[in-house]
Amino acid sequence: MHMHTSRIRVIKHEAIPGCGSFEVRFHNGRPSQYFYWDDLPSRRLWPETLDRETALEQAKALARGAESRLREG
Repeated sequence: MHMHTSRIRVIKHEAIPGCGSFEVRFHNGRPSQYFYWDDLPSRRLWPETLDRETALEQAKALARGAESRLREG
């Protein structure tokens, strides 16, 4: 039996509680893409820093889209 394993992974990095990133790691050496998050708005250093839920949704959407393109091509 052949099991399909994802070639693209979403990896959570949590530097301190409530703050970190989600890394979308590609299998083919393509540079990872990061979605930075902080659940305390007062600690957000950059305007593009998201809350955890939004960052995870965006990371998963990127991974799903990339996986889909790999299967098609």
